[in-house]
Amino acid sequence: MRNANCEIQNAELLVLESLDSIGGMKEELEKRTKLFALNVINFVAALPSNRTCQVLGRQLLKSGTSIGANYREAGRAQSHDDFIHKIAICEKESVETQYWFELFLEGKLAQLEKCDELCKEASELLAIFVASGRTARVSR
Repeated sequence: MRNANCEIQNAELLVLESLDSIGGMKEELEKRTKLFALNVINFVAALPSNRTCQVLGRQLLKSGTSIGANYREAGRAQSHDDFIHKIAICEKESVETQYWFELFLEGKLAQLEKCDELCKEASELLAIFVASGRTARVSR
């Protein structure tokens, strides 16, 4: 009985937090995309100094950091269609970022664990942007 009460209380807290966070979800995703960009920067900075890693790292740096910049722009969109367009750009940049991480992973060009972790985060961000874009298009 005591465990059931704790579970109910925890569920109530989660509901209250989610209701409270609807307004804060935008800020949380902005923080998450910025942290992702910083992690990409650190990842690229730690790459070996060879031509291949420099070229791929530059591409990764561009796409990985632009996700957060485009999401921030989406939050300040001038219209509903502008928001949808900017979220679509976030999707595209997330997919491109996944691609560069896949090359690093499959080419064994970087630390496997960190590369895999960041690739998974890019995938999670992509899923968020796809869902957000879909919701925005449906609510037109």
